[in-house]
Amino acid sequence: MLAVKAYYDGRAFVPLSPIKITTNQSAIVTILDEELKNPPAKPHEDYFGVLSDEDYNEISEALLETQRIDKDEW
Repeated sequence: MLAVKAYYDGRAFVPLSPIKITTNQSAIVTILDEELKNPPAKPHEDYFGVLSDEDYNEISEALLETQRIDKDEW
């Protein structure tokens, strides 16, 4: 049996360190009465950022261009 520290992110339990476990492997989960003060960042959050207004407008215009179809093309 293996003890693993984890936290609940609102949808699933996330281990605090890498573990070797197979799909559908049984587990026993014990919920503690304490809360993590600084839970680790979710890995995908490293890939998010904020666009400047100029960049946002440029991307929005490009998306609109992909939706425009000339009647003569069909």
